[in-house]
Amino acid sequence: MIPVVLSGGSGTRLWPVSRQQMPKQFCTIFEKPLQTMTLERCHKMGTPWIVTSKALQNLTEINLQTNKMNDVQVVYEPYGKNTAPAIAVLCKLLDLKGLGQEIVGIFPSDHLISKEQAFLKVVDFAASVASNNKVVTLGITPSYPETGYGYIQTKAVSLKEKDGLKAYSVVKFHEKPALEKAKEFLTQGSFSWNAGIFVFKAAHMISLFEKLQPELWATVSSLKADSSNLEEIYANVQSISIDYAIMEKLSGEELACIPSEFGWNDVGSWDAVATLQKGQEVLNVKGHGNFVFGDPAKNYSAIGIDDVIVVDTKDALMLVKKGQSQDVRYVVESLAQQKSSLVKEHVYEYRPWGYFEILKDTEFFKSKVIRVNPHSQLSLQSHAKREEHWTITRGTGEVVLNDQVIPVKAGSHVHIPLGAKHRMRNNSDQMLEFVEVQLGSYFGEDDIVRYQDDYQRK
Repeated sequence: MIPVVLSGGSGTRLWPVSRQQMPKQFCTIFEKPLQTMTLERCHKMGTPWIVTSKALQNLTEINLQTNKMNDVQVVYEPYGKNTAPAIAVLCKLLDLKGLGQEIVGIFPSDHLISKEQAFLKVVDFAASVASNNKVVTLGITPSYPETGYGYIQTKAVSLKEKDGLKAYSVVKFHEKPALEKAKEFLTQGSFSWNAGIFVFKAAHMISLFEKLQPELWATVSSLKADSSNLEEIYANVQSISIDYAIMEKLSGEELACIPSEFGWNDVGSWDAVATLQKGQEVLNVKGHGNFVFGDPAKNYSAIGIDDVIVVDTKDALMLVKKGQSQDVRYVVESLAQQKSSLVKEHVYEYRPWGYFEILKDTEFFKSKVIRVNPHSQLSLQSHAKREEHWTITRGTGEVVLNDQVIPVKAGSHVHIPLGAKHRMRNNSDQMLEFVEVQLGSYFGEDDIVRYQDDYQRK
C-alpha cells in the first residue's frame, strides 16, 4: 500500500494551542505530535506520502527531519482547495510514476488511534477489498449518539469477510445529524461514523474522477511530472471535498464500508482531549471535575467551580464549561473579525534553522529569544526599519556582519546597525541561543531583505 497523509486544517477547534500557523497535528498535546504518530503508523504499511499546504512546509520538514523520516515524499499545495483536488493530484502523480495499479490509503494527519494492531488489520482487509476496484471507507462503530460526525449507512448483508471483519455495501452518506436522529442511527445499528479514511486503487480513483468530475480531472490531468505547473492547476480547480465530489455519487456496489473499532478519536475538541489525557494538576477547593492544559510548572487552583476546561498559553487563556468546547469557534470568529494575530500566530515561530519566541512586542522595541539548531544558520539579510542588539546566552557560533566574521559565545554582544547585512551561524554540535532586542520604527517579520538563504526563501 501507498499510505497518504492529508495534512491541512485551520487549527481553530483546539485554539489557543492550535492556530493557523501551528495546526493541531504539529502541537504537542499528547506525548508526540499527532502527525508524527500518524506517520509512524503509516510506515508500517509502506513508504508514506504527505499532501499538505505550502504554508506548512517549515513545520512539515522540521517534523520529518526530527524523526529521521527522509523517505517520506511530500506534495505541497499552493493553497488549500479541500480534499478532492488533493487526492486527484496525488493520483495523477502516482500515475505519472507508473504506480497507477497500487492500492492507496488516505489518512488524516490529526487523528488519534490507540489500538494500532487492530487498525493495521482493518487497513490490510480494506486493501484486499479495494483490489477489486472498490472504494473502501473505514467506518467507526458508534458508542454514543454523536452529532459532530457524519454517518455512513450500510446494507445488512456483507460483501466480504475475513478474520471477524466484514465489508458492507454503502446505502448512503448522512450529514452531521441532530441529536434525535443520531439516537435513531445508534438504535438501528447499520450506521458508522465517517472517519475520513479511504482505501482505493489509484487507477480506479482516476477513472471515477474522469466519470464524476470531468472538469476537475481535465484540469488536474495537465499536471507535469515535476509539478512545475501545480500553482496554475490550483488556480483553476474547484474547491470540493472528496465526499461531495466522489463518495456520495457512487452506487452501493461501487463503495464499501468496514465498520470497525480501533480506538479512533478525531481529537476535535477540548472535551475530547480532556477524556483522553490527565491534564495538569489542579487544586480544587469546593469544586471537582476541572481539567487544565497549561504550564506544568505553574499552579492552577479552582474554587467553587465544577467541570471547567482551562487552556493556558503564554498569550491566551480560555475557560469553557465541559460539553461546550465546540463553541471555541465563536471565540476564533470574534478574534478574526478584530484582525487579531492570536488566530494565526503563537508567541513562538518555527523556522528551518530553529525557532524564536517573542518576549515583548511594544511600540518602542521588540525582544525575542532565538534558538539556532546545530550546524544551521539564518539567512544573510538586512532590515530597512530597525537595528538589532544580539546577546548570546548559550552555545557558540559566529556573526556575519557586512564583511566581518565575529566569533561569539555566551556573554557576547553584537550590535546590528540599520541596513547592515548580517546573519547568525551555529557551526557547533550544540544549540545556540541569543536574545535579540529590536529598536526602530517597525518590527514586522516582513521587514527582511534576503541575500543568501540555505532554504531558498524569498
